[in-house]
Amino acid sequence: MLAKVLSSAVFGIDAYVVEVEVDIAQGLPAFATVGLPEGAVKESKDRVKAATKNCGYDFPSRRITVNLAPADIKKEGAAFDLPMAIGILAATEVVQKGRLDRYFILGELSLDGQVKPIKGTLPIAVAARDAGLRGILLPRDNSKEAAVVKGIEIFPLDTLSDCVEFLNGSLHIDPVVLNLDEVFKQEMNYPVDFNEVKGQEHVKRCLEVAAAGGHNVIMVGPPGSGKTMLAKRLPTILPDMNFEESIETTKIHSVLGLIPSDRALIVTRPFRNPHHTVSDAGLIGGGQIPKPGEVSLSHNGVLFLDELPEFKKNVLEVMRQPLEEEKVTISRAATSLTYPARFMLVAAMNPCPCGYYSDPNNECTCTIPQIQRYRSKISGPLMDRIDIHAEVPAVKYRDLASRDPGEPSREIKRRVDQARNVQLDRFKGMKIYCNAQMTNRHIKKYCQIDEASQKLLEVAIDKFGLSARAYTRILKVARTIADLEGQENIQPAHLSEAIQYRTLDRNLIS
Repeated sequence: MLAKVLSSAVFGIDAYVVEVEVDIAQGLPAFATVGLPEGAVKESKDRVKAATKNCGYDFPSRRITVNLAPADIKKEGAAFDLPMAIGILAATEVVQKGRLDRYFILGELSLDGQVKPIKGTLPIAVAARDAGLRGILLPRDNSKEAAVVKGIEIFPLDTLSDCVEFLNGSLHIDPVVLNLDEVFKQEMNYPVDFNEVKGQEHVKRCLEVAAAGGHNVIMVGPPGSGKTMLAKRLPTILPDMNFEESIETTKIHSVLGLIPSDRALIVTRPFRNPHHTVSDAGLIGGGQIPKPGEVSLSHNGVLFLDELPEFKKNVLEVMRQPLEEEKVTISRAATSLTYPARFMLVAAMNPCPCGYYSDPNNECTCTIPQIQRYRSKISGPLMDRIDIHAEVPAVKYRDLASRDPGEPSREIKRRVDQARNVQLDRFKGMKIYCNAQMTNRHIKKYCQIDEASQKLLEVAIDKFGLSARAYTRILKVARTIADLEGQENIQPAHLSEAIQYRTLDRNLIS
């Protein structure tokens, strides 16, 4: 007796079709799973047997062989429990085979036959649509996420019996219908706002420029000056995510099972804040079957690294590829996977080990060699990829006690959106979406400056000892400031402000 059930598995952030073939033959009772199953897949036999019996079905006392094709790709997770159980029941003619080729069937089974949620539902739904299937039978908790994909029907399941009765035509299940406009309208809000930040107007301006041009930024200031508070509010002034960005971001979170059951899509910009003890695999991704790390989870959003010099040097160095190429490739002996990683890097650090160098209210206890060693933990190549340096001073009492509301995020975002629209028109057809992505060729074309600006830049480079890398960064940031002001050409005032944002390039220790 032979039966075939269609299912799916995730490879990277995309899914592929898996054929669950079940053969029941004469012989001593046995249950063998082949097709490169990982640990959780091998354990399915015990869950499938208990769930089948507890739902009132007979479990055959024969030799059962389950093949997961294609057999040359490792399968992991518990999503094959339900298709295995359906395959066994179809082979014993409890389930009619006529509808098995129309649907993907997925789900983890509990011992009492309940269908539990799985990971990677969104890419699996895309694979089902591309395969020309009618729909998917999957756990109810995953149904909203899968319903985002149009062109297929999503049937939510609660128990193994629901699946059996649906396939036999004795149970009607209404497919889940999702209104994407309503999803974006209801969930596109942030719990924080820039009007909650007291003082720090200069830093707010830095972050507005960073958001307008997609620039990476580092904030330097004493403890308690508000660096983390400011960073958490940066996503609130970034442009709204479009549908394609939302799908990309949701796929990455979906394969790790990070989508709540009551949410269908991630429609707000991600904000990831890994601790400085994170490993390189945790930050960049890794594992025997490579999984995405923090840089990919922050795709289309913000990656915030607090206490930057406290991160291990090898952890920081692995960020150079995603910062440069907006993707990360993880290679293992068995396979190599590429995950998207287009994010804004926001870093924060103290000016010295004790945190109070140049703070007028507290005395610094660090020696100059200690400060130099502390700052040298951040390599030149990494600093080369950070456009804006923002000094964050301690907040004064009058700012803390002020009852005047600060400028709300929506007003700052309105200016950022206008600047981004200018950049989208400028780089139309070039696969460049913001000024931070400009290459030297684009800088020469779009960042031309007049004679007065050239003299200003020359004086700044000579006086502050700015490096060659600072030159292009200043021009990029000046271009963004001009866009915020609605100016077609870069003016000396724009250049002067951009020069102020290169404080770490100067020799501050005297």
